[in-house]
Amino acid sequence: MFVLGILASFAAIAAMCWLLFNLAVFALPFLVGLHTGIWAYGTGAGWLGAILVGGFAAGLTLAIGQALIMLVRPLWARFVIALIFVVPAVLAGFYATLGITRTMMPSETWQMIFAVIGAGAVGVSAFLRIAGMAADSSDGSAAGA
Repeated sequence: MFVLGILASFAAIAAMCWLLFNLAVFALPFLVGLHTGIWAYGTGAGWLGAILVGGFAAGLTLAIGQALIMLVRPLWARFVIALIFVVPAVLAGFYATLGITRTMMPSETWQMIFAVIGAGAVGVSAFLRIAGMAADSSDGSAAGA
């Protein structure tokens, strides 16, 4: 029974890491939607209005980011747009990894080391996914020309 608990813990951690890697690209739209929803609630929109406004703002942020990556031609500008999406993903990866390591090891030094490694891994993963979106968009425009 003890071994089953350990295996279940490893499976849960693996599932959370997989979720983190897949959802890191959406950290910026999530934050924009969250803060817009909080603002809307504070101005008296109510719960439903805040959820709708926040969801719209998140979707609009993601759509604008993808449109900019598809339409902007200079490589340096695409890199800057990608960094705008990657930086919140790196922060999310850092704090998620720090939370996981705090439950597993007592040494604060090793917690920070693993949190920085996790932030780097999530950042690279998010950057590659965003770069993949840019590569897909440039291939599609070249095929249509």
